[in-house]
Amino acid sequence: MTSIPAPHGAIYFANDTEKDLLYGQWHFASARRVGPFVLLSGVVVAPRKGEATDIDGFKGQLRRAFEAIGASLKEAGLGFADVVDLDTFHVFKSSFFSGSKTDHLTAFRAVKDEFLKEPYPTWTAIGVEGLVIDQGLVEIKATAYAPR
Repeated sequence: MTSIPAPHGAIYFANDTEKDLLYGQWHFASARRVGPFVLLSGVVVAPRKGEATDIDGFKGQLRRAFEAIGASLKEAGLGFADVVDLDTFHVFKSSFFSGSKTDHLTAFRAVKDEFLKEPYPTWTAIGVEGLVIDQGLVEIKATAYAPR
């Protein structure tokens, strides 16, 4: 397990590379337990170089992001069933996605539902002009409830 102690809990990383990059260089935790909650930093959905910008390519990028969230949850001893809140930030107009806003949301909902089952968490979806990563299409932030 890749974790470090922190007040009121611990900080979790899916792997040492994530720990070195996010915590060591950017100075933030990918997941942090605070009492009965585990807060996960946003995971950005973006195409890799040469990756398709169509709906199927976007769905693959979404799955990769949800798998990263799952890895962070696993390090904290949790799973998607423990997620109680989801905040997502969507870039609908981008040269990195060739579909419409409806296509974007439909694809997002379909992939989200592959990972998050009933009872569903709360969800706030916000349209934004851009993300920190230029090619970013969505940023997904989650909170899990996990009393000890």
